[in-house]
Amino acid sequence: MSNMGARVARMFRNFNLENRVYREICKEKPEPAPRHPVHNPSCSPGEKSDSIHQKNDPLVSLLRSVYVESRDPVTPETPKQVSEQKEEDRRPLKFSLPGDPYGLVDITDVPKGKLSIVEALKALNSHKREPKTWTAEKVALEYSLNAKDAKALLEFFIPFDVKIIPPQTEKLKQIKGS
Repeated sequence: MSNMGARVARMFRNFNLENRVYREICKEKPEPAPRHPVHNPSCSPGEKSDSIHQKNDPLVSLLRSVYVESRDPVTPETPKQVSEQKEEDRRPLKFSLPGDPYGLVDITDVPKGKLSIVEALKALNSHKREPKTWTAEKVALEYSLNAKDAKALLEFFIPFDVKIIPPQTEKLKQIKGS
């Protein structure tokens, strides 16, 4: 049956094909747009490459007048002072996960102004449960954060709500198909 459909389609596709082709061939072809005239016919490609490789004296004299001086910046602190400052800028962790589930036990301290994941979740949860006592200022003081960062943390990050759905009991009515 599909052969018959293909034959009908081919008949309509090839109907009057010769006349349609003849009409297309006899149509007048569009003329191409005129070429843009060239204004400088005296300069040939060989002359252009020669002018590029020639020395231009005014430009060379300007280049010689340029003087560049560079120096490495001098660091006033010694490496010993830098290491002491790094130690001062760190604070011990307030909370950590029990055990070693995610490799977070190795972390014992964090830089001031930063939070570990556990501390961030603890701060967000404390604020969620008691927003009157755990304000942005208290979170900033507790975890050595900027007030602006603590406010942004409490405003834009929301901890997940875990809801435990109780199992269904047999007492509930079930709709049965009739």
